[in-house]
Amino acid sequence: MVDSNNEGFTGADAHAVNGKLPGADAHYDLVVVGAGPAGLAAALEAAANGASVLLVDEHPVSAAQMGNDVPYWFGGRMTGAVAAKARMIEQVFMAEPLFEQAFDAGIDVQLGVYAWGLWRNRANLGALPEAMLGLADEERSWTVGFKAIVLATGARDLALAFDGWAQPGVMGAQGLHALLTRYDAFAGRRLVVLGSGDLALDTAQLALDKGLEVAALVEVADAPQGDAAKVAALQAAGVPIRCASVIRGAPSGIDGVRAAVIGPVSGEGPGETLECDTICMAVDVVPAIELLDVAGGRIVTDSARGGHVSEALAGMALPGVFIAGDCAGLGHGREAAAAQGRAAARQALGLDVATPELAANETDRLAYRQAWLRALVSATPETVHVCQCEEVSRADLLGVQPPQYLARPEKLGCRSLETLLHDGPPDQEQIKRLTRACMGACQARRCREQVGMLMAMGANLPIEQAPRAGWRAPVRPLALKVLADWDEAEAMREGWDVWFGIPTQWTPYRDIGTEREAMHREALGGNMHL
Repeated sequence: MVDSNNEGFTGADAHAVNGKLPGADAHYDLVVVGAGPAGLAAALEAAANGASVLLVDEHPVSAAQMGNDVPYWFGGRMTGAVAAKARMIEQVFMAEPLFEQAFDAGIDVQLGVYAWGLWRNRANLGALPEAMLGLADEERSWTVGFKAIVLATGARDLALAFDGWAQPGVMGAQGLHALLTRYDAFAGRRLVVLGSGDLALDTAQLALDKGLEVAALVEVADAPQGDAAKVAALQAAGVPIRCASVIRGAPSGIDGVRAAVIGPVSGEGPGETLECDTICMAVDVVPAIELLDVAGGRIVTDSARGGHVSEALAGMALPGVFIAGDCAGLGHGREAAAAQGRAAARQALGLDVATPELAANETDRLAYRQAWLRALVSATPETVHVCQCEEVSRADLLGVQPPQYLARPEKLGCRSLETLLHDGPPDQEQIKRLTRACMGACQARRCREQVGMLMAMGANLPIEQAPRAGWRAPVRPLALKVLADWDEAEAMREGWDVWFGIPTQWTPYRDIGTEREAMHREALGGNMHL
């Protein structure tokens, strides 16, 4: 056999990436992603034990990223203050007293820095020179190497669709909390909160403490779901809780939401209009497993821990990769998260193997989410978009149709979720490619969970078997100019035209029009460029 360089075939590709990838731009003993209770505790513990530590947190996120509802569902209810980066960094720093301790401990604290990829040597990544974390800000991207890494990435908002949810003023509990506390940049005045679990109760109480009005809490169940003392405190403050009710729609005004129309889950009786400028979805949050997923961590379904979550509990999830806090499982407070962070840091440094004992959490979160989704499906038309970015309606999703802005040949009308089920269980990756649901700028943060649940409902599957789509780097939206800012060696540039080719089909560009072209065709059959 002859290769394209007229030399005897040796089984090695001179243009392979092996040995040509640059190493990381900086190195640390421990990298911690996320500066919440778990991440800060992990970083401080590691620094106290003499390790070099990098602590990164994507807050403050840029105003543009907030507009994409990343990392939280901000819902367009932020003031113009978020556009002043220097002010926002100061605000974030002042909102967390432990940052000062971290600086004093010699920790390299980097705020407003996004972790967008995590790679370690494994199948298909054998060419990596070392384990690396991809980082970026609004201007550039870079990589850092580490001996160990702690992922304390927290949780993101659960979004569920209803009529009018795509307008400014509909947001998640995490987004509201960040705007009220970390950023001090919330533009609303009067809220309706969806849900009545502890998340919703705490959200409503925070709003009251910040001088806002709470028109009502809306709950699909027959009784409030959260702590009785918190329920009593809200009711004593004059906040009604409308049980066995669901939101039917959100009439719009010049600045977005102007009211919430609610009614009985049964569908009987007239609706009630609640004047408000903000509707906060506080049904649940979702563990942020993106980085662990792209690193090869095993993901399972555990309703009590928050749905799709790491198979490993807090601690080591992969060799050299440790998790702590909400990304390892929901249902525990700040003190428990901090204890997990300290334990993860000690494990990462080889000082300890113990993991804190935590009380069992028996909350069936998936059943609660499903109850809300079923109520919303019954109360809203099938034309409601379940994917805002790509304008995919619920009817489009279950009919496995592309969005209206794309052509729909007649043959596509014969396709539906039911017809696809003849070939096997529903596959969210397949549905994404056929409908474009979950393919937009927010990278499915507003639609991922509800799309999976809708597919499970359409296939009559238990909610625990709702299909899941995997994450790929970059795990958050980044400008192409940022990703392109990478120190690529000349040896890498030389091989780009062949790295993605199949040798039996691909004739390298450099061989076209030369005597090697015929030899390549004869030896390997390459003809793609002819």
